Amino acid sequence: MATTEAILQVLSGAGPCVFSSDPCFRSSDLTFSSKLHIKRVKKRSSRCMKMFKCSNVLQNGIGNHWFKGLGDRDLSVNATINRLQFLRCKGPQAERVSGATEGGNGTWFVDGANTLNLNGVASGEHTDCFGAWDAQQLTREKEGFASKGALNQEKESLATNGAVGTGRDASPKVSVDPIEEEAWELLRNSMVYYCGSPIGTIAANDPTSSSVLNYDQVFIRDFIPSGIAFLLKGEYDIVRNFLLHTLQLQSWEKTMDCHSPGQGLMPASFKVRTVRLDGDDDFATEEVLDPDFGEAAIGRVAPVDSGLWWIILLRAYGKCSGDLSLQERIDVQTGIKMILRLCLADGFDMFPTLLVTDGSCMIDRRMGIHGHPLEIQALFYSALLCAREMLAPEDGSADLIRALNNRLVALSFHIREYYWIDLRKLNEIYRYKTEEYSYDAVNKFNIYPDQVSPWLVEWMPNQGGYLIGNLQPAHMDFRFFSLGNIWSIVSGLATRDQSNAILDFIEAKWSDLIADMPLKICYPALEGQEWQIITGSDPKNTPWSYHNAGSWPTLLWQLTAACIKMNRPEIAARAVEIAEKRIARDKWPEYYDTKKARFIGKQAHLFQTWSIAGYLVAKLLLADPSAARMLVMDEDPELVSTFSCMISTNPRRKRGQKNSKKTFMV
Repeated sequence: MATTEAILQVLSGAGPCVFSSDPCFRSSDLTFSSKLHIKRVKKRSSRCMKMFKCSNVLQNGIGNHWFKGLGDRDLSVNATINRLQFLRCKGPQAERVSGATEGGNGTWFVDGANTLNLNGVASGEHTDCFGAWDAQQLTREKEGFASKGALNQEKESLATNGAVGTGRDASPKVSVDPIEEEAWELLRNSMVYYCGSPIGTIAANDPTSSSVLNYDQVFIRDFIPSGIAFLLKGEYDIVRNFLLHTLQLQSWEKTMDCHSPGQGLMPASFKVRTVRLDGDDDFATEEVLDPDFGEAAIGRVAPVDSGLWWIILLRAYGKCSGDLSLQERIDVQTGIKMILRLCLADGFDMFPTLLVTDGSCMIDRRMGIHGHPLEIQALFYSALLCAREMLAPEDGSADLIRALNNRLVALSFHIREYYWIDLRKLNEIYRYKTEEYSYDAVNKFNIYPDQVSPWLVEWMPNQGGYLIGNLQPAHMDFRFFSLGNIWSIVSGLATRDQSNAILDFIEAKWSDLIADMPLKICYPALEGQEWQIITGSDPKNTPWSYHNAGSWPTLLWQLTAACIKMNRPEIAARAVEIAEKRIARDKWPEYYDTKKARFIGKQAHLFQTWSIAGYLVAKLLLADPSAARMLVMDEDPELVSTFSCMISTNPRRKRGQKNSKKTFMV
């Protein structure tokens, strides 16, 4: 109680300078800095103190944020923190602090789990996803949390009742399928703790593998299905902790060969390390977070999709938990804006799509997807919609929101109009005239008809269609990329007609895309000289293996969300049924090889976390289709209206006089 009163005094201005006036907080030139300091204590000490302090340079690696007004374009982040300084938390030698926590969700996050509400907004009670928790169950939750306190008791509780942190599944106990039961046990065994609180899941927990590489780290993209699974079970704390810790890592200094990328980049992964403390006590240790922004990754590629997935998960957390206080926090709002400004920055490109290098998404090795890959565009569109929904309305954000809306319209038109292919469009491309110099050109990108490969002519069914993998001048990548097409359905980037046609296509090509294990990451494989040139003869991406048309069970959850949105869950149920026949028996592999996915991948890690989580999310969504609402987005009526206007002025028709009332330009 005394700690709570002290913090309230600080917030009201009666205490020491924390959020008071100049120099720590000025309305015109706001400086926000947090120094989270945990005193070292000896073994006899009964408690350690947490202190907030204004500072020009943060020693704990959290970072100083300087910004003029919350939404101003002059926002910048002090990136002068030494790369070797880590986010710190005392190890076993320092006792855990209960902190100044009140009931409810909207609390200030400190060192792993303890939090204090900046805005003073009560977020209300925890709710299960799209259903209220029973009041008695909530009371038991709070009493259970108060009674645990100590770290060892918390771990014992985890082992006995399977709860994660303070969250617990509120649904009544029912008989569980043995495969699901095994999957939940494996998922919880993969959890990573920082300062005694869960913050993520490692990529794989394979006891048979002698080569760990970076599979013992928490990857942003890999955690997404794990986070969704925990949300669907009402276990919110691990997702909240993950979102806040990765946000703190966003402002770190990122340098490779004396070059730093743009502000707002999220790490690809991070690892919790235990290091020894300097001092007299030889046994004193602390836990630190060590992020990787691509400077240590194979190929040294920056993770473009990490920030996009982070925004998508943030929205899902708010939708499912009912805790909107997290997305309303100043630091979270700032993090969203930094990601948006990085993605919306002006460049040389004439297209509204994001220009990225090869290997910057789930396909993180050289596979010929550099340029404007569909997967990145679908995630980009989804993140823009999620950010627009979560951004606080204020004068400083007006320019950013205007740029966001303009990009949404241009991006949706570009993808729907130029990436779509079906039998009719394929015949049209086959008859293209080239070298057209005109505003009225039909073949805008100067695509040569000889690019239409014989395999595509034979493979394209009479019904259905899909969005191609990439589009650049004189180049169309006709490969089918599963994640890009599926997430275009989930996010509403594809129209309803196109979305149904994509599902029709998957059904028509079931033996190729699903076969003995769902789901092909792309189709077809690069083979022969094409494989040698495009992949550089990559021995891991041999034909029908890994990213070169391997089959990835984790894609089940995205497929399920897309099918539920289009009211066709039977497609996903059929795919899940195929996966259940062997995925547990095969020890949850990362991917499968061969054209029909008959073999476990030759270099696949077993007990791959996102294979486990992807299966669980698919099962949970099929059991409660209404829960998919936290992921799917419907078409925006304004975007649909603007898109219709653009179609009416399509250059294939006669160009008329410009409409002076038109707001958007492509």
